[in-house]
Amino acid sequence: MSVVPHALTPRNAALLLIPPLLWAGNAVIGRMIADQIPPITLNFFRWALAFVLVLPLAHSMLRRDSPLWAHWKRYTLLGLLGVGLYNSFLYLALQTSTPINVTLVGSSMPVFMLLVGALFFKQTVRKRQMTGAVLSILGVMVVLCRGDWHALANVHLVIGDVFVLMATAAWSWYSWLLSGTQEPTEARSNWANFLMAQMVFGLFWSAAFSGAEWAGLTGIADAHISWSWPLVAALVYVSVGPAVLAYRFWGLGVQNVGPNIAGFFVNLIPVFTATLSALVLGEMPQLYHAAAFALIIGGILVSSRK
Repeated sequence: MSVVPHALTPRNAALLLIPPLLWAGNAVIGRMIADQIPPITLNFFRWALAFVLVLPLAHSMLRRDSPLWAHWKRYTLLGLLGVGLYNSFLYLALQTSTPINVTLVGSSMPVFMLLVGALFFKQTVRKRQMTGAVLSILGVMVVLCRGDWHALANVHLVIGDVFVLMATAAWSWYSWLLSGTQEPTEARSNWANFLMAQMVFGLFWSAAFSGAEWAGLTGIADAHISWSWPLVAALVYVSVGPAVLAYRFWGLGVQNVGPNIAGFFVNLIPVFTATLSALVLGEMPQLYHAAAFALIIGGILVSSRK
C-alpha cells in the first residue's frame, strides 16, 4: 500500500501539535494518580468513559447494518493497537521503570515509524528523514539529561523499558494503518464513527487486559482503586483530552502528512511533559528546554522538506 502525504502546512502542523500536548498531560496525570488506580485498569476506565462520550455522536455504528461488522477484522486490529495496547503498556511502564527511561525509550518512535513504513508499507527511507530522526532524538535526550550528558550514563534498562518499546511498536503500526484508505464511507466521513469502530473492539481487549491485571498476571499483587474527586477529575481529563480529542487530531494529521513526518511530532511529548511538570512543580523553564525545542522542531522541518 502506497501512501502519498500532503505538505506540512501550518494547519497540519497545528493538528499534530495538539495530540503531543494532550498526551503530555496524560503522562503527568498518570504519574499523579499512579498509587490510586492500577495502570491497565486506568486505561480501561479511560476508554470506557470515552465510549460513553462518543456514543451520542456515533451510535449508528452499533446497528446491525453498520459497515463496522463487515470490516471487523481491521477494526479489531486497530482497537488492539491503539486502544488496548498502547496506553496500557505506557501506564504499566511507569509502574516498573523510571520516567526518564520511559521517555528515553519512547523517543525511538520516529525510527519505528521509518522501519514499519519501509518493511511493511513499501516506503522509501531518505537521508533527510534519518537526519531528522537523529536531530529529534537528540532534542529529547537534552530534556532527559537536563543539559548534562553525563546523566545518561546512569540509565539502565528494565522490564518497563521493554513495555515502552512494545507500546512504541504498536503505535507505529497503528499510525501506518490509519494512513490507509480502507475505511467504509460511513466511517471515513465521520471521525466519531471511526473512533467508535475502534473502541467497540478495543474495549474488549482493554477489559481482558484489566481482568488479567486484577488476577495478578501483570505483576501487581494488590490491585485496588482509591476513589476520590481528584481521581474522577483525572479520569475525565484522560478520557476527553488524550483519548477523544487527541485521537481525532492525530488521525487527521497522519492522513494529511503521512506517518513518517507525523512520527517526529511524537518526540514533542517529553518536551511538553517537562514544561507541564515545571508548571505544576513551580520550576521555571531552563535554557536546555529551548535547545531541545530547536532540535526537535529542526528534525521535523528537515524530515518534511521536499
